[in-house]
Amino acid sequence: MDMGVGPGQANIDLSKIKRGPIVAALIIGAFVSILNETLLNIAFPALMTQFGIGEATVQWLSTSYLLVVGILVPVTALLQLWFTTRQMFIGAMSLFLIGTIVCGFSPVFGMLLFGRILQAVGTGLMLPVLMNTILSIYPPENRGAAMGMIGLVIMTAPAIGPTLSGFIVEALNWRWLFYLVIPLALFSIVFAAIYLKNVSVLTKPKVDYLSIILSTIGFGGIVYGFSSAGEGSWSDPLVTWCILAGVIGLGLFVWRQLTVKEPMLDLRTFKYPMFALVTVLMLVLMMSMFSTMIMLPLFLQNALGLTALAAGLVLMPGSIVNGLMAPITGRLFDKFGPRVLVIPGLSLMVIAVFLFSRIDSSWTGGNVIFIHVMMMLGISMVMMPAQTTALNQLPRLLYPHGTAIMNTLQQVAGAVGMALFISIMTAGARNYAVTTGDLNPVEAMVAGLHNAFIVGLVMAGIALVLGLFVKRTYSPTSEEKSAA
Repeated sequence: MDMGVGPGQANIDLSKIKRGPIVAALIIGAFVSILNETLLNIAFPALMTQFGIGEATVQWLSTSYLLVVGILVPVTALLQLWFTTRQMFIGAMSLFLIGTIVCGFSPVFGMLLFGRILQAVGTGLMLPVLMNTILSIYPPENRGAAMGMIGLVIMTAPAIGPTLSGFIVEALNWRWLFYLVIPLALFSIVFAAIYLKNVSVLTKPKVDYLSIILSTIGFGGIVYGFSSAGEGSWSDPLVTWCILAGVIGLGLFVWRQLTVKEPMLDLRTFKYPMFALVTVLMLVLMMSMFSTMIMLPLFLQNALGLTALAAGLVLMPGSIVNGLMAPITGRLFDKFGPRVLVIPGLSLMVIAVFLFSRIDSSWTGGNVIFIHVMMMLGISMVMMPAQTTALNQLPRLLYPHGTAIMNTLQQVAGAVGMALFISIMTAGARNYAVTTGDLNPVEAMVAGLHNAFIVGLVMAGIALVLGLFVKRTYSPTSEEKSAA
């Protein structure tokens, strides 16, 4: 199995590449790793009993995953210029497989956490490779459909994760969450070894270790700080210092990238107006999405009294609609461009978040299903078309940097959004109890949810305004030459 760098690697002829097997190899790996992100949360009570640990400790299985992915993704822009597509993908999936085996056979919690971190390393390395490869092997006019297939996996895998996990934990035990993933990961590696081809352009730039350190401090500090605030308290000194260190580290990282000859993460991507616009749009969109992704499970379980499995089933239809629509919106994007999808999609999202802002304790699961489906339909019309539009404008040598920037900022937006909306909900619930004297926890929670969704509505409105300026883009040959 040749995973080395052959001669002439920098000038790969992609005209005879068979795209189907390459995309299939990528989709299999993506499905396995992304499914795993949401597979474990429902098993937390069983893990707490098994290892005799508390909520704060078991939460590290999620926090560490988010933290490692947030730290690693910026570095992938550099790694993809040093290692071939096959090296990156097979190496990432091999780490993921080793981590899965370690998790499945862990006798103590520390080993389980170590295995989880290895899984996160594999996922963090693999996701940018996925998007960069699609950009490399498809011309701009055909990328929508290909990105739509990727979107099908990215949206569907997390949707079925909690429900599948609930069934497995009830029927077997938590270790089977890893046992069942082992053959899937192994199959992904074997399939990729046979069919995946090298499509990346290797320039082997100088490794700037200071940039790596600053990136780790910056993105790691922000993701960990906000994640910890969402799980605990803003008054915790650790939260304050982590966020402060993250902001300073990120500022120094940006300065470093603008001053060195060969930056680790090339910020010239922001000179392309559509990339810059859509990056801001995606940040706001992700923040607004988290107003529902974080709030709804809490409402369904704590206000409506549903079990975790039942809450997962209520949210599954919307997530499945989102996944199934991704290939359709991809093909529509190729034919009509982004505007006919992005503007109606953002409008649907604004309407859905407005309806959620009127949430009430008398609601049923049916109310949530209807509005959630509407929202996820809108998101499916925005996510992949907007991202594809942004990346289409970049010259090929900036593809690794563009995909790394988008994936990193979405991780940061996720951490910030989670902390922001939980803190708004908590403060609103506390204020309701103080001002009304009503100690009913359900009504206090609903009052807090109103506040959180109103902020989410403002963000959705900002996203809609930004979406009005999105238009079809291509990367002219002249830009390719100037970037090279």
